[in-house]
Amino acid sequence: MKEMKGHLILLMGPMGSGKGTLVKHVQEQFPELQFAVSGTTRNMRPGETDGVEYYFLTTDEFDEKVKNNDFLEWAEFSGNKYGTLKSEILEQLDKGKVVLNEIELQGVQQLLPIVPEANRTLVYVESGQWESLRDRALARAPISEEHLVLRHERYLEEIQMKPYADVIIQNENNKQEDAKQQMANVVQDVFSKVNK
Repeated sequence: MKEMKGHLILLMGPMGSGKGTLVKHVQEQFPELQFAVSGTTRNMRPGETDGVEYYFLTTDEFDEKVKNNDFLEWAEFSGNKYGTLKSEILEQLDKGKVVLNEIELQGVQQLLPIVPEANRTLVYVESGQWESLRDRALARAPISEEHLVLRHERYLEEIQMKPYADVIIQNENNKQEDAKQQMANVVQDVFSKVNK
């Protein structure tokens, strides 16, 4: 792979940790920030728009993209498939852009060897214990007991990634404004490095 000019910010954290809120905040603060839209087979939630939060794909459409090698990485989680499209990241990094990608654990593990350490920042959003995350997620959208069990198992895996993060943002209920500022600081620092 040729030398990358841009920088990839990988945002990860357990379900309900507030990643979406942080993404929206920095998108408003930094209009030049590129947001990598992932593909998914999960159902669209109220208020979501195809091509904004995700590309909402049928299973057949997703499988076709896998067959065509359109994804940098993809994974199945909680009965749905999620994938990071090459076009959303590599093309932007080649152009020297700063790209933000909200990503699952498996995706992080697959992307780390592809994007050089100098061109990436891994941000972990810490947001309390499982019980509070579960309550937050249930308030956002209905989730079956079976999916909650899968998400709890995933939570136990995801917290193991915390030591690998370059930045840990505390985003508990009473710290949301601080978390937004910390995320904005991360993005500002990355832009300062890229624009040197």
